[in-house]
Amino acid sequence: MPGDRQRENSRIAAFFDLDKTVIARSSTFVFSKPFFDQGLITRRAVLESSYAHFMFLLSGADHDQMERMRTHLTSMCAGWDVAQIQSIVAETLHELVDPLIYAEAVDLIADHRIRGHDVIIVSASGEEVVGPIADALGASHTAATRMEVVDGRYTGAVDFYCYGEGKVTAIEKLAAAEGYDLSRCYAYSDSITDLPMLTAVGHPTAVNPDRNLRREATARGWPILGFSNPVSLWSRFQAPSKTVATGLAVGLSAIAAGVLTYRLLRRR
Repeated sequence: MPGDRQRENSRIAAFFDLDKTVIARSSTFVFSKPFFDQGLITRRAVLESSYAHFMFLLSGADHDQMERMRTHLTSMCAGWDVAQIQSIVAETLHELVDPLIYAEAVDLIADHRIRGHDVIIVSASGEEVVGPIADALGASHTAATRMEVVDGRYTGAVDFYCYGEGKVTAIEKLAAAEGYDLSRCYAYSDSITDLPMLTAVGHPTAVNPDRNLRREATARGWPILGFSNPVSLWSRFQAPSKTVATGLAVGLSAIAAGVLTYRLLRRR
């Protein structure tokens, strides 16, 4: 049938949440120290961020907590110079994020790439933070929160909030542009707030799920994975550039990807 052939020829993507799914901490919180060192945030703001991050790791974040966090972050960054933020992230990415990436996540990303799937990082964090991390992981695309910028500075307003149904809007837009068949696509997340994204694809998986997502995944019969091994991957290689180092990391992780694929298929 023509419809079946069209479906078979459609492209497949794997959509990954970032915080607690690919990396072991909040991607925004990771950069609080260099932001403080550059005079962008106060010591009190660092302490408040530390407490919020502790609660996030302890129990995840519900809708109200995410809204409070969004309001706090957007008001805090009003007036910041965009180029300065991009420079801080680029200069500290290797040191701060490298040790926090789950080895299991890198193996899973490598497995999808071996199967010809596009890998897409979808996160409520800002695109200035998410983009460089996604590039280092070899992702094909990103979907992240976009802040309004006027004359090179953040105004404190949000152009697009990549959260909840916003993530579905982002992946549907990508699916239309890239020809993905969402019924054949994959999604991975740790949070109940990403339930809309998980239900938008044919192959959802809960990773390190919070209590509510674990309950939902169990009821729906979704696979549940536990990632617990954050290790420094790029520092193992003496490569001249980030691109080469990332390629080596992904290449070696592909050795483990076959075993991981087998385990996932058995669970499903």
